[in-house]
Amino acid sequence: MGAAVRLRTDLSAGELRVLAKRAADADQARRLLSLAAVLDGMSRKAAAEIGAMDRQTLRDWAHRYNEKGPDGLINGKAPGRARSRRPSRNKS
Repeated sequence: MGAAVRLRTDLSAGELRVLAKRAADADQARRLLSLAAVLDGMSRKAAAEIGAMDRQTLRDWAHRYNEKGPDGLINGKAPGRARSRRPSRNKS
């Protein structure tokens, strides 16, 4: 079994909860609340359940939070081919 991922401590659990309350993105808010629970000493399993995820997913988000801060908890755009900008063929 691997070691637990340590979270950055530049923001307290309370500050993460304030950010979650103000977040426009619901997924980011759930992730912030889960990480706040971890900082408060809750088990990783229980903290993951707060955010409706499993422990591995919480671990992945913890890594992103450590690297990019709260903004790293927002889903990015999926990579892929850009949409075609051709005009529609529908004739009215």
